[in-house]
Amino acid sequence: MGAKLPAITARKLVRFLKKRGFEEDRQRGSHLTLINRITRRIVTVPIHTGADIGRGLLQKILATAGFTPQDFNNLR
Repeated sequence: MGAKLPAITARKLVRFLKKRGFEEDRQRGSHLTLINRITRRIVTVPIHTGADIGRGLLQKILATAGFTPQDFNNLR
């Protein structure tokens, strides 16, 4: 059974990703694109002030970035 992910803000997710080697690449409207130049992974995070990122979307973003829900819960 997988670890349960919390609902978090985009700001906290971006902070988590930046601490793990991702850099801001570009932003268009309310979507921020981050890139990890070592792993060559690219993730897009929707930035909506005052709204949490849903658990399903958070899981997809983490998978794209190369993290499991367990990694996220252990590393944050």
